[in-house]
Amino acid sequence: MSLSAYFIAFTGILKREFLRFLHQRTRFLSALVRPLLWLVVFAAGFRAALGVSIIPPYETYITYETYILPGLCCMILLFNGMQGSLSMVYDREMGSMKVLLMSPLPRPWLLFSKLVAIALLSLAQVYAFIGLGWLVDVEPPLVGLLTALPALLLTALMLGAIGLFLSSRIRQLENFAGVMNFVIFPMFFMSSALYPLWKMRESSEWLYWVCSLNPFTHAVELVRFALYAEFNGQACLITLATTVVFTVLALMGFRAEQVARPKKG
Repeated sequence: MSLSAYFIAFTGILKREFLRFLHQRTRFLSALVRPLLWLVVFAAGFRAALGVSIIPPYETYITYETYILPGLCCMILLFNGMQGSLSMVYDREMGSMKVLLMSPLPRPWLLFSKLVAIALLSLAQVYAFIGLGWLVDVEPPLVGLLTALPALLLTALMLGAIGLFLSSRIRQLENFAGVMNFVIFPMFFMSSALYPLWKMRESSEWLYWVCSLNPFTHAVELVRFALYAEFNGQACLITLATTVVFTVLALMGFRAEQVARPKKG
């Protein structure tokens, strides 16, 4: 196969995902309204509950609203990654997934294109949310919008890979909705997205260790540091390793599917 065929397949999958998103306007609105509620309405209550306005170890420049901004950005990536995997289950039921996987192009390339398309779509929603955050006086450094881009992209790929893995194991659409809730809410709330880990440890030792072992925590910390032009090496390695593991598992899951191919002759 020529390189042009790979490029055409990639752009075709990317275009299909963006067109699908444009026809689902409520999906975009819900992706923005949910984190905005946390940022505007609930932040005041959480700040009062924590009893502090500045979160260690970022004493010099972080308010609580700015502290949870990276976590809410990652929440958008999390929900969009699960939505992308939900579309995979839907495509399988409708038969369009079979058409895609029957392509002469290697299956890993097709799934990688799908993963990148989901990630790019998620990034567009994240930056729209950050723009709305400026309207309510949550203003991260301008340079952070650039330095956080690789961290956000890696996080989007990690969460998209987890979603693809789930979609490779779940065959029915109605079952996937329950699994989404089982994955999304524990993953989000048992992380440092809303509460610093030191505060978790004051509350419960076992909850602190659960949050520390949650890969979503390290993805949030990677974005949080990158937003202030700092690099968290440990968070980067864990996020990257999680991405690779779940990408391989997703490829193995789809490779195991028995896809009927047309007979020659």
